[in-house]
Amino acid sequence: MVPSRFVCDNSSAMTDAVQTPPSVALPYIIGVRFMRVSKMYHFDASDFVEVRPGDKVVVETTRGRQLGEVVQRIPPEKVAPPPGGYKRILGPATARDLAMESHWKAKETAAMIDCRARSFALELDGIKIVKAEFSYDGSRLTFLWAGPDDENARVDLKSLREDMQAAFAQQLVTFRQIGPRDVAKIVGGLGACGLENRCCSMFLTEFSPVSIKMAKEQGISLNPEEITGICGRLRCCLVYEYEQYVEARKQLPKRNKIVITPKGVAKVLDANPLKATVYVRLQDSDDDRMYEFHKDELQPRDELEALQNKAADPCDRHENGGCDCGKADRPRRK
Repeated sequence: MVPSRFVCDNSSAMTDAVQTPPSVALPYIIGVRFMRVSKMYHFDASDFVEVRPGDKVVVETTRGRQLGEVVQRIPPEKVAPPPGGYKRILGPATARDLAMESHWKAKETAAMIDCRARSFALELDGIKIVKAEFSYDGSRLTFLWAGPDDENARVDLKSLREDMQAAFAQQLVTFRQIGPRDVAKIVGGLGACGLENRCCSMFLTEFSPVSIKMAKEQGISLNPEEITGICGRLRCCLVYEYEQYVEARKQLPKRNKIVITPKGVAKVLDANPLKATVYVRLQDSDDDRMYEFHKDELQPRDELEALQNKAADPCDRHENGGCDCGKADRPRRK
């Protein structure tokens, strides 16, 4: 029999070991872009935690292996993982990868010119070969093209695809159609406002929906030349201040509203949301001039009449006693 002084009670330690769950390492999520101004995609870099923003990495995509730039580290709790989880990066780009990327990128302009010449020879009217893109290792060649202005027109690229595949037999040749906004983004050029480059080419990573309502809300002329961009679509900048105009207009009386001004009763003609003022014309007056008043100087007539009617009515509680509002002796307004 073992003496009691030599018996070691490990039950508490064993209990603690069972109850303490093992620590789970959080994934190392990074944001990667494949063009300087483009959408950011999330990847799992847990196997290569040394990568930092600015580094180039190799990833597997639906278009094969691509070389992308790390733009930021994403805290795992900030984004919801996609179905199936994040794709893992294949590793940091090596000096050989970067050299291959530079080599094939230098050949893109010549490939685009060849494709344009062949489409012209095939009399493919209405299509525009916008850009040629080699994958970093030269295994794929993608031609970005835009269709004719008529969206219902059909274009058969079978002959062009076969000819370009024969000309670039070492690569897998594909054609990808892009919209007019993407064409303007790639081509670049002066902005209508005078910027040396268009917004879509400088900082817009995604295109937001734009409607004619946004121009109306901001009081912008609906002249197509003033609200249409070089892409033929409504200008993206109509979105920038739209929400501010909507919030500002909520604080102002609507058009044709009757308000009380320091000069008397007036009708609202228009509003200036940025100055928080409205333009009015006096009612029941020979003065046809238009006046501008700040929102703090106005009072809606219907609200004023409601307050006057409430003040004229006797109190509803004085009949039960305990009311000292002074309205008990007033006759009820009919």
